Amino acid sequence: MEPSSTRYIEFQGKTIEVDEEGFLKSDKDWSEDLANYLSKEDGIELSKDHWEIINFVWWYYITYQNSPHPRFIIKKLNKRYGSAKYTVKYLFELFRKYPVKRACKYGGIPFTE
Repeated sequence: MEPSSTRYIEFQGKTIEVDEEGFLKSDKDWSEDLANYLSKEDGIELSKDHWEIINFVWWYYITYQNSPHPRFIIKKLNKRYGSAKYTVKYLFELFRKYPVKRACKYGGIPFTE
């Protein structure tokens, strides 16, 4: 028998089902407060720049049923905000390891490769 890849977290009086990496099993459980909680578990305090990335990744996933490549995120966000602040280095500074994967996790969507 295979070990279960499901675990549970307690959040605001609710039991929430997540996978072994902390991704929500149900998008209905997602909230901004839960995103902040999950990020704090990873040692990350979400800022406005984090949310710009999370919201873009969420939009992209809902639109294309896939996760965007980091360079695509950078190109689109820099164009949207008329700046050049988003770089691969900056994504890694914000999210440390696996920036797109973490943006998906905090946005309540699955990560696809």
